[in-house]
Amino acid sequence: MKSIREPAVSGTFYPAEKRTLETMVAKFISTAKCESFSLRVRALISPHAGYVYSGPIAGIAFACLKNTADSIKNVVLLGPAHRVAFSGLALPSVSYFKTPLGLVPLDGNASQRLADLPFVCIMDDAHRDEHSLEVQLPFLQQVLKDFTMVPLVVGAASPEHVCSALEALAPGEDSVIIVSSDLSHYLPYARAVKMDQNTARSIEELDWSRLRCEQACGCHPIRGLLLYAKNHGLRAQTIHLANSGDTAGSRDRVVGYGAFIFH
Repeated sequence: MKSIREPAVSGTFYPAEKRTLETMVAKFISTAKCESFSLRVRALISPHAGYVYSGPIAGIAFACLKNTADSIKNVVLLGPAHRVAFSGLALPSVSYFKTPLGLVPLDGNASQRLADLPFVCIMDDAHRDEHSLEVQLPFLQQVLKDFTMVPLVVGAASPEHVCSALEALAPGEDSVIIVSSDLSHYLPYARAVKMDQNTARSIEELDWSRLRCEQACGCHPIRGLLLYAKNHGLRAQTIHLANSGDTAGSRDRVVGYGAFIFH
């Protein structure tokens, strides 16, 4: 019997009806302008708000995978914990994640590869209602079609711990690392733009020590990714910055979104 993590935010963050969701995600990706289509993307950062707000920016991030999509067979997906407070990183016990577009199989060997790390645990509660990973899945299903996934919700974890988990998973040429994160939260438009530009500079410089949690809700997984990227000679590139004031909200209090790739 299949053990399945059911969708928690379909019908709220994104459409629950399959055809509507397919059409929406396909449009976000097909209309995206990315000058880095030819690059072999090893990792990316994508936002995780409701699609009406952050979908266009997520589409830009995932469009950068199109050129090498056929070679990507495994996804290491990390996102911050919004619902459950804990330390370390959490795997689920299930075998599949479900969206209106179908089932995503999990890498059955991931737990074994992470078993010796004391800061990684199995915690279904951390995954059950968490949206940060779930909202990335329809984009992955649209671009990659056939892949397995290692989903990690990241709590209060050091950059070294996140980096160690990535090292243990040893993502190769057939893998991509995805970190799910929004940027600044609920600032006036001009202040948000300035903060997000500063955040982008820290990411491009792989300077995890300058990144603060008020700059990005996914600060813990991003810091770990920056350390991993530095250790492996990856370059970070900002593809697009925007916020909810640019997409579907007022400019009084906005949430920032960024599309970043590592190659």
